[in-house]
Amino acid sequence: MKTFVNAKVIAMSGKIVATRGMRDFLPTEKTWRERVLSVLRETYTSLGFMEIETPALEPIERLQSGQGGENEKMIFQVMRRGMDPQAGVLPAEAVDLGLRYDLTLPLTRYFASHQAELPNVFRAFQTGPVWRAERPQKGRFRQFNQVDIDILGEASFSAEVEIIVTMWNAIGKLGLDKDSTILLNDRRFLRELMKAAGVAEEKHDSAFITLDKLEKIGEEGVIKELVGQEIASDSQAKSLVEAVGSIAELELGSDVETVNVPALGAELPLFELGAIASQVREIAPDIKISFTPTLVRGMGYYTGPIFEVSHTASGSSICGGGRYDGVVGRWLGRDVPAVGFSFGFERIVDLVSLPQEGQQLKVALAYQKPREALAALHLREGLLAAGASNAGLLKAPRKMSAGFFEQAASLGYNRVLLPSRYLEAAEQDAPDFAALLQQARVLEN
Repeated sequence: MKTFVNAKVIAMSGKIVATRGMRDFLPTEKTWRERVLSVLRETYTSLGFMEIETPALEPIERLQSGQGGENEKMIFQVMRRGMDPQAGVLPAEAVDLGLRYDLTLPLTRYFASHQAELPNVFRAFQTGPVWRAERPQKGRFRQFNQVDIDILGEASFSAEVEIIVTMWNAIGKLGLDKDSTILLNDRRFLRELMKAAGVAEEKHDSAFITLDKLEKIGEEGVIKELVGQEIASDSQAKSLVEAVGSIAELELGSDVETVNVPALGAELPLFELGAIASQVREIAPDIKISFTPTLVRGMGYYTGPIFEVSHTASGSSICGGGRYDGVVGRWLGRDVPAVGFSFGFERIVDLVSLPQEGQQLKVALAYQKPREALAALHLREGLLAAGASNAGLLKAPRKMSAGFFEQAASLGYNRVLLPSRYLEAAEQDAPDFAALLQQARVLEN
């Protein structure tokens, strides 16, 4: 799917709405989203991850470098500036930039650009919108936010352990830990599994994508797709499905380095998965970890351990990540090990349970006339110093009614200060701001 961004304005009749697949957020919604994000930001930065920011646009050849999996087919592409609108040109020649489809690819470019200014092992935290030209549906948007942490430059599995326990810390702060489970697998194990099943190496990635659908389409559906797309023979497909089913209950531990797969007549290596699970449990004893041999992760850049977090109230994973050692090397010309983890912010924001904030005074200074607005501006700082957490101006209708106070409450205010209460105080040299707060009208939530 090729989607081009241009400045053409389309006149629409009827209701005026946001672009399909994108959303507006009302002030109360935005406040909640920022509160959830602040928990993640405070957690990550307190544990040594440093916040960075990267541009929304990247060169199209970088976004289409073959590492983004299916997402490379959903890039919002930006046309070159200065082109003759009447000139005949192929779509590929008309494009030079694209909107980022995730935060990982821009991060790897960022590290390559600034390596001399960064520590050898860099712990990054990044959040921001990403864009994918998907078919909009429930839970899927064309613009959505991601919240990522990554460790670049650390080759040992201590990086996976650090990423997972840091993420689990954040999940606990968000109140999601009781119903969450970490799913673990390894891309290298998956390749060994495919080899043992007799699947040709050039078809491994296609087989991964089909195997990842096991929970959605069932065993028969996976076998049918593997055979129908000529990825595997009927016997190979059946053996593969039987194999992953037979090892799904494996308990990972420090002494578990291989797994016997009778359906394939093979003993397959688990690489560092047992050690990772063991170390994570030592640091976070309450964590729930499940070896999941069908876990694939869609991005083509993963090279080692991969992980997701499932939540009982979500129809899909709420976050995920893994090791991607080959990406930075594409820009630098030398390998740089890397591990990352990303929260699907839209998937967690409605699941989060945070303790109720203490009662804060959020005061709207109502005004109708310019002189009232100016008087209110003179009082804002004093009201904040007297204990209000917010003090903002809110224009009232000529005839003040219950609807105005309902609107103030919907905007997050819990007090309204009327001009009849504050005009006189604004003319005083030393207004009694505490008394003004006491005179504000209390709103019902």
